[in-house]
This record gives sequence, C-alpha cells and structure tokens, in this order.
Amino acid sequence: METTQVPISELRLGRVISEDIFSNTQYPIFFKGTAISYEHLHVFNVFNISEVPVYKETENSNSTAVIDESLSAAQPEAVLTFKTIYFNAVEQFKREFKNWEAGAKVDITKARAIILPLIDIVLEDRTIIFDLNEYSNPKDYLYHHCIATGMISAVLAQKLNCDRGLTLQIAIGGLLADCGMAKIHPRIRDKKTTLTEQEFNEVQKHPIFSFNMIKDLTILKETIKEAIFQHHERLNGSGYPKGERIANISMFAQIIAVADVFHAMTSERLYRSKQSSFKVIEMINESEFGKFDIKVVRALIDVVADLPIGTIIELSNLERGEVMFVNKFAPTRPLIKLNSTGEIFDLGKNRTFYISRIITNE
Repeated sequence: METTQVPISELRLGRVISEDIFSNTQYPIFFKGTAISYEHLHVFNVFNISEVPVYKETENSNSTAVIDESLSAAQPEAVLTFKTIYFNAVEQFKREFKNWEAGAKVDITKARAIILPLIDIVLEDRTIIFDLNEYSNPKDYLYHHCIATGMISAVLAQKLNCDRGLTLQIAIGGLLADCGMAKIHPRIRDKKTTLTEQEFNEVQKHPIFSFNMIKDLTILKETIKEAIFQHHERLNGSGYPKGERIANISMFAQIIAVADVFHAMTSERLYRSKQSSFKVIEMINESEFGKFDIKVVRALIDVVADLPIGTIIELSNLERGEVMFVNKFAPTRPLIKLNSTGEIFDLGKNRTFYISRIITNE
C-alpha cells in the first residue's frame, strides 16, 4: 500500500501510520499500523512532530476508520501506545537524572513534557495504574518510581476534585519529589542489603536536596515545592526530614506521599518482592493508619478498589474469579464467583486470601 507524508494540521482521525515513528527516542513513539486518535495528535505536539507517514487513502476509504484492519489487529493499539510512551518517558527521565548527578539544573520544561502525555492517558483510564508495577524492574526502579509517582499523584488529585492545572502541578511534584536522590551516592542509593543508620540518615536528606533543586523554578507553585519537601513527612510525626505533624503538613504533600508509598510497596525492589495493590491498600489503611490523610487514602481506595460487577480477578492462591458484589465498607474484599467451581467466595470472611491482580486483558 502506498504511503504519504501528511502535515499534522491536515491529519484526520483514523488515518493509519505506515512506519514506526521515532523522535530521538530508543523505542518508537508509535508503531506502524496505528490508527490516529485525539491522544496521538497531542503526543505529536509534545514531541514537536510536524508531519507523519500514513497510508494513502483510497476512494472508498473512511477517514474515521482503520484503512487496513489487518495491520492494526496484529497488535493491541491502546496498550502498545501507552507502553511505548511510558518507556520513552522513563528513558528521558533517566537521562535527566544522570544530568542532575553531574550537577545540571532541573529543566522544568523537559519534566513537564515527559509527564504530560502520560497524565492525559491515565486520567482517561485509571486502570493503567494497576500495571505500573509490572513495567518496573529493580535495576531501574528509581526512574520508574518517579514516573509512576507523578501519574498516581495526578489520579489522586483528580479524584479529590483538583482542577486540571493543579492536577498537572501535583503530577510534576510527584515526578520531581525524588530528584534529590541524584545527590545521594549510588553506593547507598543502590545498596541491596539493609542500610546502616548513617546511610539511612543520608537517604533521609533527599527531600531537602529535592527542594533545593526545584526552589527557584518559577513555573512550579510554592505549594508544590512545599509538598516536595514534605512528601516523607507523616501526620503522626514519624516522618522526615523535620518530623512535622498533621497541622503543618500540606494536603498536596500527602497526595504525593500516598502515591509514593503505594507504588513503592507494589513494586519489585532489589531487597523485596512486589506486593498486590489490594494488599498494599489494606496495609496503608490499617497498619499505616494515622500516618496519612484519610481523605487521600480513601481516594486511593476508590480508585484501585472500584471494581465493577463482572471484573475478572486473580486471587493470591492463583484462583481466578468474577466480582459479584462489592461491600462499600470493605471494597478491597468483594464477593467472588470462582471460575473453577462456581462457588461464591467471600473475601471479607476469608482474610487469608486477597486479590493479587486485575485481569485487564480479558
């Protein structure tokens, strides 16, 4: 099939990309065979792409439909598009982080460009946060963690009814909250065994380093700068760097804190295996009670445990089942109809088991 280069201003929805598109990235931004949507137009703008290679239309073609269905059917477009943008964002952030290690200043324009395409996607489909821990790996955990914290912070901000401008600011705050880790020696930062007291004290300085790196950024609101400084503070005074208590800790800091802890506890680390999102929510809500603002915790529960009837899940014993009923007072422990036996299984009464993951591809 013949191809042609079409300027973005003339590009119509449904046109099909005829070759993989790169933009100084390790991975393609879009794959050959992808049908253009509104989401793609925004990403083209972010990456300053002025024209796109697409298949030529035939007389009978419909600009709102995929021209060659066989090309797009071979790969799940939405998933590939998100994963490609996500991994490109991680690679870009990693390069920025290495620059910070070498003494470069934080470029807020680059930070915004890294996170914005992901925020637009995740705010439309919150289920994406279920899969973020699957993309991470222990070696590059820190870079994945910063990207994921920004994304989860945005979802929580939206759930708490923040407007779009503030939601984006909070997302950037989540992205940059750990930029100060660039000032921690890699020997300590990447240590696989338990930190000594002296090493842990050094790590606890990273919010101070982060604040010093972003304090002069005029685009970032002062409230977000404060949130970055406070994102490891806890309402009961057990946090750092100052051991602040409830009255002195901002809501924005709590949003970033909950996002930070949620991703950290659900991800595989050098020294710890990953845990189920549902198990982590229960831990934050119960064993960590008193450390986090209850409104933010409830927002996280509402986002992660909002399971429509019919959702397919996998339990901690590897049994699969279908959500039949959700108790609003215990949303992480619904009634499940087991696929293997048809039995109705009440997670509220069987607390040994928990939902290990949502089956999003069925």
